[in-house]
Amino acid sequence: MKPSLFSGVGRGIGLKNTKISEKVDMGSLDKLSRVLGAFDGNLNFLAREANVTAYVDGVKIRVEGNAEDVSLAVKVLGALSNLAAQGEMIDEGRTAYCIELAKDGRTEELSTLSVGAVAVTARGKQIKCKTVGQKAYVDAIRNNTVVFGVGPAGTGKTYLAVCMAVTAFKAKQVEKIILTRPAVEAGEKLGFLPGDLQTKVDPYLRPLYDALQEMLGLETYAKLMERGVIEVAPLAYMRGRTLSNAFIILDEAQNTTKEQMKMFLTRMGEGSKTVVTGDITQIDLDGKESGLVHATSILDGVEGIAVCKLTSKDVVRHPLVMRIIRAYEKADAAKEKDGKKPNASEKNKNRVNGAEGE
Repeated sequence: MKPSLFSGVGRGIGLKNTKISEKVDMGSLDKLSRVLGAFDGNLNFLAREANVTAYVDGVKIRVEGNAEDVSLAVKVLGALSNLAAQGEMIDEGRTAYCIELAKDGRTEELSTLSVGAVAVTARGKQIKCKTVGQKAYVDAIRNNTVVFGVGPAGTGKTYLAVCMAVTAFKAKQVEKIILTRPAVEAGEKLGFLPGDLQTKVDPYLRPLYDALQEMLGLETYAKLMERGVIEVAPLAYMRGRTLSNAFIILDEAQNTTKEQMKMFLTRMGEGSKTVVTGDITQIDLDGKESGLVHATSILDGVEGIAVCKLTSKDVVRHPLVMRIIRAYEKADAAKEKDGKKPNASEKNKNRVNGAEGE
């Protein structure tokens, strides 16, 4: 392989000026190719983020720079090499995640991600956890009756919950799948939108439809919907019901009130499992306290209930999404430090953080 050179020009985390050089042996051209990525993009990204210079020589990668920067880059390359050996796809997002874990000294936890698939789509694609936080979330769903998944957009909260619901249904652990979310108006009034009530609320439920169709296939999904085995409905339709032998998912739960959340959680009957997902930084309740914030503060620690907190590190969309979320978090922190009065969403965020001991 022709040697190539990448120079890191971004920020560095090293504090020492000692220049060192280390080599990481990929072992084979196949592993090396996986780690480098398309047009060597992964290595280029790592060099920029770690502020090092990286050379490809045969099946080895030589890293040069400050001692602490090189140490970080070597740990990341080792983690990427292990993932490549397991046949995992490596892209810029996965590389960014490995960098974050390396900074926390947790790269060894990556080995747990490739153990078993969460589900298999209708087209035969295996769905696996991509972050340690997602793995903890999926394990919590397996081991608890009620799970709260709290985290920013792009962390897979809803998608993984739907995957687990379909898996439970196929294994005959439940007889029905029920998906619901509050139809909170954001600017437009539902009454002024065209169509009947179902047509009006369908846009709110589209992410749930999409996930189900991918997992089951369009034909099977349509048949199960027609038979009432799968039910997708606004939260208001849950009042007065008892939901037994069902896998129940409440999405966008940050936009429930305390009363709505209590109503929903008390619908659960025998043989049911419930997953509640939401992003406490996107509350649209006009000053009211979020039912998700309140529920996680009083139910965390109750036997059979788990509260999983996903963070920006668990974002599995474009790496830029992670940076956007962190920019907003930084701006919110600066606003609070300056003593400015937080809005309703910020107040709710503070309550959850306090309840979780952060």
